[in-house]
Amino acid sequence: MTRVRAACEPLLWLAMSVASAAALGADTPQSWLDRMNAALTSRNYEGVFSHWQSGKVETLRIVHRVLDGAVTERLESLDGSGRQIFRNGAELTCYLPDQRTVLVEKAPPSLLPAGLPKFDASMADFYQLDNQGTMRQMGQKAELITVTPRDGYRYGYRLWIQRSSGMPLKTELIDTNGNIIEEVVFSSLSLPHHIADEEFKPQLVTTGFAWLREDPAPAVTAEGPGVWNNAPLPPGFHLAAQTAQMMPGVTVPVTHLVFSDGVATVSVFIQTEVFHDAPNQVGAAMAQVGSSSAFTSVRSGHKYVALGEVPPATVRFIIEGLMHQSLGQALGVPPQPTSAQLQPTQGGK
Repeated sequence: MTRVRAACEPLLWLAMSVASAAALGADTPQSWLDRMNAALTSRNYEGVFSHWQSGKVETLRIVHRVLDGAVTERLESLDGSGRQIFRNGAELTCYLPDQRTVLVEKAPPSLLPAGLPKFDASMADFYQLDNQGTMRQMGQKAELITVTPRDGYRYGYRLWIQRSSGMPLKTELIDTNGNIIEEVVFSSLSLPHHIADEEFKPQLVTTGFAWLREDPAPAVTAEGPGVWNNAPLPPGFHLAAQTAQMMPGVTVPVTHLVFSDGVATVSVFIQTEVFHDAPNQVGAAMAQVGSSSAFTSVRSGHKYVALGEVPPATVRFIIEGLMHQSLGQALGVPPQPTSAQLQPTQGGK
């Protein structure tokens, strides 16, 4: 018996080592984020949650269905305006009873407030991931995962991920000073196998409502990507998309650039038309509403507007980088970094 046990011990040790490594890998912060990403996109779920931002709280109900690969969602305000929002594939329909209006436009990736980006391994250079252990949330076991930026150019997250389902039961968006600037907390959540079509029909009478459809602006030829590719940007950000569109009130195309670090996203609109009369005009303005920052500046006949769910330093950095890139090309000299493009630290604005 001793010989048999001695022969088996190396195999038992190997099996236990493999099992321990697998268990350890299953509890890494990235593995929990992967589970959450999969749950949000592939599961049916419905629940009631509170959304807090800028000192205001709203209670909402969400229904999310995935059927044969097609996503349908409903978001309904249970207090306040009573608005109902429906997402059917790429189309979003917003019923606004307080304004007696229905708005139809392009749908976002998700109707959840503080829409969670897709976290993947490529973010590790700019965000630190930590597992703070198992907590209780909504009476359920949840893993608390923190996503902490390594500099002051992006926000962080705290995520309470349900162990049994991978769904985020609570989400906090954290600013560069460690303050909560947006929060979503579920008070009830279920994962039904079947959700009836009736859930995605508006429960209100729309007689007399004005219907407004936001048709996509006609696309036009954009400036070559090389025009903006060399602009200095915050670490990790890159030009992810570039289009040019005809927009209401203008007669020349407006350039639309999208910059991203894989988690945070910033949109930039560049307009030249109405500023040719004052080519040397310089002006700048910063605005911040909740988690969103916007920066506007005018220089050399161009108007630049940047907005995104990022710290103010990020939108300013991007706009000033683009302005110096544009000015450098006009003068035939390479752009130089500005004082605003110094590396901010956590806790700095």
